[in-house]
Amino acid sequence: MRKFAIGAAAALTATALSVPSAHAASASPDLAKLVTVKDIKRHLENLQTIADYNGGNRAAGQAGFTVSTKYVVAQLKKAGYKPTVQNFEFDYFHEKSPAAFGQVAPGTADYKNGTDFSTYQYSGSGDVTAAAAAVDTPAANTDGDSGCQTADFASFPKGAIALIQRGGCDFATKTANAKAAGAVAVVIYQKPTVADSPVGGTLGGPVTIPAIGPTYKLGSELVKLANAGGLKLHIKTDTLNEKRTANNVIAETKYGSGDNVVVVGAHLDSVEAGSGINDNGSGTSTILAIAQNANKLGKKGLKNKIRFAWWGAEEEGLLGSEHYVSSLTAAQKSKIALNLNFDMTASPNGVRGVYNGSDPTAPHGSAAIQKVLNDYYAKRKLPTVPSDFNGRSDYGPFLEAGIPAGGIDTGAEGIKTAEEAKLFGGKAGQPYDACYHSKCDRITNINWNLLDTNADGVAFAVQTFAKSTLPVNGQTLRARTLAKPAPTAPLYRGGLIR
Repeated sequence: MRKFAIGAAAALTATALSVPSAHAASASPDLAKLVTVKDIKRHLENLQTIADYNGGNRAAGQAGFTVSTKYVVAQLKKAGYKPTVQNFEFDYFHEKSPAAFGQVAPGTADYKNGTDFSTYQYSGSGDVTAAAAAVDTPAANTDGDSGCQTADFASFPKGAIALIQRGGCDFATKTANAKAAGAVAVVIYQKPTVADSPVGGTLGGPVTIPAIGPTYKLGSELVKLANAGGLKLHIKTDTLNEKRTANNVIAETKYGSGDNVVVVGAHLDSVEAGSGINDNGSGTSTILAIAQNANKLGKKGLKNKIRFAWWGAEEEGLLGSEHYVSSLTAAQKSKIALNLNFDMTASPNGVRGVYNGSDPTAPHGSAAIQKVLNDYYAKRKLPTVPSDFNGRSDYGPFLEAGIPAGGIDTGAEGIKTAEEAKLFGGKAGQPYDACYHSKCDRITNINWNLLDTNADGVAFAVQTFAKSTLPVNGQTLRARTLAKPAPTAPLYRGGLIR
């Protein structure tokens, strides 16, 4: 779910402290060998079946998510765990019927839902025909920050539809500013520096006006017409916004210090559009297979307790992980040594991305997690690239709490570069996952080689930190100050928000 950059960061030297070696990590049974891709595939197939028999998805607040939760709980109990299901309330969104979008003047056109535009999560309902006005249009081929400041709407005509380019701040801010200026609907179109697809994302919570996201090509064409004068658009959305309940599933290893806990997480929910087998059945199934084998490391291999977590409502804006972290006391947070997060680990055209913990805004210790994973793959002569560490997945709330974090992903809607294609194979100029947040994210949407090698890295990191967190936090600190980092840019809030 993120972009990648190749450069000097790939040869990270994160810390002068020594990292436990592969030999040291395997003094107990080798967790990477205990966990097989066959085990992970079985879980993925079962998640696919659950989605197929429950409306085609596993979205939070729907039947497929409830059954997925029961499946994870049952598998954990069979493995000897005593899992906890942590419930929380959230804002549920559903499109009751497909949205419509078209041009009324100066010409007429009907735009195709899913190809030319999509509806933002938490969009309000409405049937609007009105003049359209462009808001602070950025220079050509730049992202800009259209609509991020109230001053951008100084000359906005009340009662018009706002045309705003994506970029610079979250969708919620742009929408709130537009509504405050008197907009009757908002059109936040794609920015030019990503694949020219409709914008799929969340407004973070219910709004009262229609909100849709066209492609950059369509959006920029509409801006030209609006600036020429006389552009009139029609937007119709039919949505449901209400309170529903989702949950997290938490389970801990039998052995290990409760004063130095390693939290290993992946989100369990999918988007409503499909089964979510790569996003994020891949991460869910990987850590479930690891959890089923982790207690085999015994007392000697589990010096630190491993707390496995399957987060709910990530696609609604990291709600499950946020609820979990916010429910902890300061003393409980201080006992978490680090968080490992795995969100999309098998993208068909993917890369092996390791979260860039060397980012200066990340809590101290995050770079050491990155180094453990990079060093592991370097020994296997498998390439890695740094993955943006921007809070876009469930590690975000841990970063905000000052807890070191790291993990692996293989990419979402971003475009693979020629250099990445040389390193990992696949097709340059194409998305890492063309089925991201789509109906086609099924069992056929899995890169089995990446899934297999990534599972090895996940298992190695879990086993390494179960034995020692020395490079991350100096081993077992019973109390430490959790300083909130000062990020240089707003964090993403799940899915695509900026």
